[in-house]
Amino acid sequence: MSKPVISIIMGSQSDLDTIKETINLLKEFKVGFEVKVLSAHRSPRELVKYVEEAPQRGIKIFIAAAGGAAALSGVIAAHTILPVIGIPMETKSLKGLDSLLSTVQMPAGVPVACMSIGRAGSKNAAIFALEILGITDKKINPRLSAYKSKMRLKIKNTKVKL
Repeated sequence: MSKPVISIIMGSQSDLDTIKETINLLKEFKVGFEVKVLSAHRSPRELVKYVEEAPQRGIKIFIAAAGGAAALSGVIAAHTILPVIGIPMETKSLKGLDSLLSTVQMPAGVPVACMSIGRAGSKNAAIFALEILGITDKKINPRLSAYKSKMRLKIKNTKVKL
């Protein structure tokens, strides 16, 4: 795997099961990443320090996964000029609607690209990050085209069993 260019930050270790979708896709594309557990509420100093030092390590994109109040992606975006992709985690009490609204409702000037709740959002976060990287890394574009073609063919070749 190459040097990390994507930082995946989870608000809790319990988010890992969902984030495996992101991790697996980045591995498939052989794009370097690092994974950390940092909380906007429980470890704010450590989070800010990590975010501010990330560009020095070569990080180009943040993917943040958080549930409930889901302030993680917004706090990251407040401390960097790098793109931040938020993944709202599904929650027991509100099925992730709380996470979605917390992630998507950012004030003007502090943008976060918000994916869908849960596993689909996790996969889409990886694809979106790859699309961003593909702007300058032309090795990624043919792989993305092949990946999307494979998805189309799978649907096209689906036989309905009645």
